[in-house]
Amino acid sequence: MPQRLPLFPLGSVLFPGLVLPLNVFEPRYRLLVQDLVGDLPDAAGAETGLDGGGSGDPDETEVRGFGVVAIRAGHEVGTGNLQALHTVGCVALVREVTETEDGGYEIVTVGASRFRLVGIDESAGTPYLTGLVEPFGDDDVEDDDSDGRLTVLADAVSRTFDEYREVLDIGGAEAPNDPRVLSYLVAAAAVLDLDQRQRLLEAPDTVSRLQAELEVLRREIALIGTFGAVPATELPVWPVNSN
Repeated sequence: MPQRLPLFPLGSVLFPGLVLPLNVFEPRYRLLVQDLVGDLPDAAGAETGLDGGGSGDPDETEVRGFGVVAIRAGHEVGTGNLQALHTVGCVALVREVTETEDGGYEIVTVGASRFRLVGIDESAGTPYLTGLVEPFGDDDVEDDDSDGRLTVLADAVSRTFDEYREVLDIGGAEAPNDPRVLSYLVAAAAVLDLDQRQRLLEAPDTVSRLQAELEVLRREIALIGTFGAVPATELPVWPVNSN
């Protein structure tokens, strides 16, 4: 059964585990933040404790947190315009909320699990969109590396990603060892357009995502070597502790 999830359409893609800071200034999204934090005694700068799941009630149909889903084109999405949104997004868990002087919010979120958007709840009664979503991909399943293929592939991506960063003169810490974490970090850090990032988000499993990234990184390194183009970028933020 689809679950209800408040939506925050953006012109970017959020990946599980990645940090996404947002400056919330539109009235409807201010209300979304207020609905999420509720009556916390110290919302400003406090961790919300949102866990991306329900309340524990087996009949609960609300997902805590909100869904970041990329806009296909343009900058705005009206009610009922499902075609304007990509159908796979990522739950964002709110970790910090700071109210600004003008009544807006500066929030820090962390990507959690992926979801497939199957519809819009027209009866939600909120100024922001509320989606009807289902779990997507292998986020809750441990990666199978019984044949060692995943480790070999992750090592190849890690080495190629190091070369890619060297070519682009990107500093930062070493790439993570966990194959799934690595796959999402590379997807967020590589210089890609929105559609390319969206395809990596929609990769059904870690192996297929790493395979696609290996091809992308090798192609980009070759292009930079040929044309000498070095786009400016920096590594995205990965939380020290996403709990």
